[in-house]
Amino acid sequence: MELLGRYWWWPVVIVLVHFGMNGCFGCWEQERIALLQYKASTVSYTDESHFTPWDSADKESDCCEWEGVKCNLTTGRVIELTIRFSMTESGGWYFNASLFLPFEELQYLNFGENFIRGWVPNEGFERFSALSKLEVLRLDDNYFNNSILSSLSGIASLKELYLDGNNFNGSIQGFERLSLLSKLEVLDLGLNNFNNSILQSLSGIASLKKLDLSDNNLNGSIHIKEFKAFSNLEELDLSFNMIQDFVTTKDSNILTKLQLLDLSRNDFSAQVLESLTAFPSLKTFLFNENYNLEGSFTTKGWCELRNLQKISLADNHFEGVLPSCMANWTSLHSLDLSGNHFSGNVQSLSDLRSLEFLSLSNNEFLNPITFSSFFNLSNLKFLFSDNNKIAFETNSHTRVPTFQLRIFRSFLVPYEHYLHPNIKEMDISSNCLQGPIPTNFGLIFPNLEYLDLSNNAFQGKIPNSISMMINGRIIDFSNNNLLGMLPMWMGNMSYLTRIIMANNQLEGPIPIELCRLIYLEFFDLSNNNLSGFVPSCFNSSRIKFFHLNKNLFSGPIPNVFQNNSNLVTLNFRDNYLSGRIPDWIGSVSSLSILLLGANHLEGRIPIQLCLLQNLNLLDLSYNKLFGPIPHCLSNFTFEASDHDFSLGGPSDINIGGQPVTRDSYAYQGQEIEVLVRVDSKQEVEFTTKSRTYSYKGDILNYMSGVDLSCNRLAGEIPPELGRTSNNLRAMNLSHNNLTGPIPTTFSNLKQMESLDLSYNNLNGRIPPQLTELTSLAVFSVAYNNLSGKTPDIKNQFITFDESSYEGNPLLCGPPLHNDCTKIGPPFTTPMDYKEEEGGNFLDMSIFYISFVVAYITVLLGIVAVLYINPYWRRAWFSLIEVCIDTCYCFVVVHYRKLLKFRLA
Repeated sequence: MELLGRYWWWPVVIVLVHFGMNGCFGCWEQERIALLQYKASTVSYTDESHFTPWDSADKESDCCEWEGVKCNLTTGRVIELTIRFSMTESGGWYFNASLFLPFEELQYLNFGENFIRGWVPNEGFERFSALSKLEVLRLDDNYFNNSILSSLSGIASLKELYLDGNNFNGSIQGFERLSLLSKLEVLDLGLNNFNNSILQSLSGIASLKKLDLSDNNLNGSIHIKEFKAFSNLEELDLSFNMIQDFVTTKDSNILTKLQLLDLSRNDFSAQVLESLTAFPSLKTFLFNENYNLEGSFTTKGWCELRNLQKISLADNHFEGVLPSCMANWTSLHSLDLSGNHFSGNVQSLSDLRSLEFLSLSNNEFLNPITFSSFFNLSNLKFLFSDNNKIAFETNSHTRVPTFQLRIFRSFLVPYEHYLHPNIKEMDISSNCLQGPIPTNFGLIFPNLEYLDLSNNAFQGKIPNSISMMINGRIIDFSNNNLLGMLPMWMGNMSYLTRIIMANNQLEGPIPIELCRLIYLEFFDLSNNNLSGFVPSCFNSSRIKFFHLNKNLFSGPIPNVFQNNSNLVTLNFRDNYLSGRIPDWIGSVSSLSILLLGANHLEGRIPIQLCLLQNLNLLDLSYNKLFGPIPHCLSNFTFEASDHDFSLGGPSDINIGGQPVTRDSYAYQGQEIEVLVRVDSKQEVEFTTKSRTYSYKGDILNYMSGVDLSCNRLAGEIPPELGRTSNNLRAMNLSHNNLTGPIPTTFSNLKQMESLDLSYNNLNGRIPPQLTELTSLAVFSVAYNNLSGKTPDIKNQFITFDESSYEGNPLLCGPPLHNDCTKIGPPFTTPMDYKEEEGGNFLDMSIFYISFVVAYITVLLGIVAVLYINPYWRRAWFSLIEVCIDTCYCFVVVHYRKLLKFRLA
């Protein structure tokens, strides 16, 4: 008995060890089988490429280690399941909830974006009532409608329910059943089709703390009394609706616990700010992009909110000066006033010492304003004040700021005195700064990841100290006057993703050390004096944009981008490249812009070019290409591209050990959205409408054109070119040796804005169907062998004058002055081909014989005269000597001028 009392705790240890070992050895078998049964039930709706790779063959496989599965470390029971994107979008599929009943300990279930339309009979979500521990259910982005609501009301343990992005409509039927979810704290109904009646139907859910009704059809006026039942509500999102007014009363005692309110993207007026006084606990207020706002910035009521921590008023139309009462917001951590019309000074912000993020960009703040106003903001990490009329005092550098900026974008600042050495991003572009880049720049700011010095007037060489920025990712020195060669040490900055040095005076070859940059995505050295061969060692499969245009590069196109599936733009225009267009060009599957014009390329246009289904801009002009135009160019669809022609900024800047994404940073567990974008927008030139235009950024998605002008292409224009997508906007085939008629199929190119077929040998009539091209702005068929009547003067052809048709003697009709009744038809009398060929042969033979006899006679006569008369002989040889000297001097002098002009 004494022994039993001494070891009474052994059974307890054995039970704990049993459960512990159970957890250590993997998930429970019934739960593993349930997961595999679910996977098997979806075979007809999905494929392996979409579904989470759960291993059904290996019976020893631990389902706790499967993707999307999380187990309790002690019991081994599944507590979280994430099964997103497992289905293909094929009209939706039907769900069997009973398959999940074995997961008795399940707390979190994520079924978002699976295109679920409903459930099999009697196997709906009412079966989940047996899952007594289920607290979070995500059913967002499916095909559910109001009929699902009654089945959800039985999950009594539910605390968070996400139904955003479904097919719910304005009907309130069924929502009253959700009042049975007495523990529900979070309800997301965003991105549906609800109207204002939804508020009344939700009034029974008194436990709600967070309600998201964004992106619905709420409109007109909403009164705070409609939220009377939500006494515990802390977060309310009404963004992306059509609400015009939010009526509140100061003593309503409704929503007194509200801490976050998002009213962005509605139709509010500035007076709505007066309603904020009804929310004494408000900490975060988002009021972006209410484009109907006009007038001054009201301060009535809401300046009394002392608990505000984040305010975003970006991209409205607020006017006037900043109110002095802003100094009361001593708890403020983030303030975004960008994209408005504020003016005056920012003195009222100088005492907000908790401020971490401040954006004043794109306003109209007037002089004088001192940068030293911010010196007391010791916690400031993000400062944006570009695109204003700000002038910083020149003597303020005698003071030392207390802040430690991590991201900085501004105008006219003595940056070396104000910025902390640990700063991560620096943008001082477009400041008219002159002189050399400080030689110790990289030593002062060794932790810079993004450096933008573009659009200034910096001169001299790139300082070697930049190499100390070992974490550098983006360097933009474009549009300056930098000299010298590209430094070899740049190849040691292994994290570089963007090198942008366009429009400088750099010279010499590209260092092969740059081939080490395996993360490179954007490479732009255009419009410099760089020369030599393009290195063939580039092995970065991540390169998207490659610009070397307007340099002095020679040699063949390097075999470096073969099979590169990421390359979007390849720009070698205006160089001295030679050889043929390589056949491997067809393997660059994502290529959207190919610019090889103004080089010395020769040979035929390779048919492999036709494999580039995504091509939008093709420029092969001013080369020595010959042969026919490939018929398969009709494969180009010229559809509006979905490529992103600009790249965002760094994605892993750290503040306090937490990552900063390119659009936000984390603060106290909340994501504070800020415009911390470091956009690198590519710019290309393309000739259309008889002029060269520059296209930059996302506009390139909508521009499409083909330029094959100034080559030696021959043969007929393939009619298939007119059967390409009607999105083609520009086509230039001028200055070639093309023959035959103009294809009538060109009338299918409805979006065509510029069509140039001039300076060829085209014949026949101009197709009258071309008048159907109602978008045409430039049209030229000048200097061909066309005949017949010009197209009718209607639609866009009213705007084309005589210059569009000149150089075709057999054309008649307006706007030409040739009367069609006075010009006879072209001579078409049949002629025996052999007779014509024989007659021509006889005439040419007589001509050759006569020419040779005359040439020999004249030559012998000159020799005889010079032999007989010594005076004429000396005069003749003297004349020849003078001509030789004159020609030699002319060539030498003008060659040097031409060379200097070209290098400039």
